[in-house]
Amino acid sequence: MAVSKLIRHIPFLKAVLLHSVTAFGGPQGHTGMVLKTFVDRRRDLTKEELMEYISFCQLLPGASSTQTLTLIGYKRGGIQLAVITLIIWIFPACFLMGLLSFIVGTIEKSGVQTNIFRFIQPMAIGFLAYAAFKAYQISIRNTITRVIMLVSAAITFFLFKAPWIIPALIVCGGIATNFSNKRIPEKEVIRPRHIRWTNIWLFVVIFLVAGVLSETARKQRWENRKQYNLFENFYRFGSFVFGGGDVLIPLMLDQYVARPTSEKVIKRNPDLIKVDQGELLTGAGMVRAIPGPVFSIASFVGGVALKKEGPRAQIIGCIIGSVAIFLPSALLVLFFFPVWQTLKKYVVVYRSLEGINAAVVGIMIAATMFLLKSTAVFTFTYDSIISLIVISGTFLVLQRSKIPAPVIVVFCLLLGWIL
Repeated sequence: MAVSKLIRHIPFLKAVLLHSVTAFGGPQGHTGMVLKTFVDRRRDLTKEELMEYISFCQLLPGASSTQTLTLIGYKRGGIQLAVITLIIWIFPACFLMGLLSFIVGTIEKSGVQTNIFRFIQPMAIGFLAYAAFKAYQISIRNTITRVIMLVSAAITFFLFKAPWIIPALIVCGGIATNFSNKRIPEKEVIRPRHIRWTNIWLFVVIFLVAGVLSETARKQRWENRKQYNLFENFYRFGSFVFGGGDVLIPLMLDQYVARPTSEKVIKRNPDLIKVDQGELLTGAGMVRAIPGPVFSIASFVGGVALKKEGPRAQIIGCIIGSVAIFLPSALLVLFFFPVWQTLKKYVVVYRSLEGINAAVVGIMIAATMFLLKSTAVFTFTYDSIISLIVISGTFLVLQRSKIPAPVIVVFCLLLGWIL
């Protein structure tokens, strides 16, 4: 990208950086913050475009909130700006989680004050409720979309942690709205479009090479074999994980905590990577308390996995975790999105968009309700009452004022520290 073009995008990149250090609450909170910052305040894209991006990214494996932000960068300045956007977005969280891997053993002993984060999840629920409300206004316009929304919300609520449920509901929603002849796109000549296969071939080649090198390193007992194994593990996770961090963390527990206790696995690979369960769970908790993508926990796990090899290897482990977990997400979204832009002009795909968007609204509503249940806000204790006030206040401030999202985050952090 030419320097002059990059300078033109500096205000956007500054907004991405500010978003990366204030986007608390995981993907549930990120949608509302993206809506407030990049749609309402900066107008980098429309509400309809954001809904399309979210729906599209939910169909792909990987970190959906990261993919959504990457697409906003792609819309503004092509692949190069998309890559810069991705790096700026993930760096603060990956740096903090990598740093945490060096000090995780001393957190409990030092008595670190964590009450400052106590109202971050209620705030995130408020952001998600706001995003769901705005998405409802955009996407729910008739009986079929209301039915799809309600069914999707109910099924998602009861099967929230099933990794296949979100893509399955999105596909079913798209099928449902294809039974009407009323939904026909404007007549347009669809010209054949050249497809750039570079990204998908790169994705496949890296996947295969990583697998071969990892297995060769294990069999031949290379000196740095754990680094090859680690890259293969995280690249595989980033390639196949649907459902975000809630699915990624259990997979890591299985890979690095449960599998190393199996005699059969140990016999096959006596030097496999093992992570202490308590340390991994500490990372899983702390990643919810820092801004940025939940997938940044890979930086932490990568560092912890190699900490016995020395500080240099631990730093390399943090870098491997950061790169390998986000690389497949970026390659997939930047390959499939241009293809999607052509496909959606066809009648079948165009009709599907209405149902897909309705399903996404239902999923957002279910996520809001699931988080409300998990935070025990209806127990009517002192904390639960304050949390309800934070949720309601966040929603109302977003809905009725122009206060930037970072200000709301800072206020909630101060509230947790004071109370």
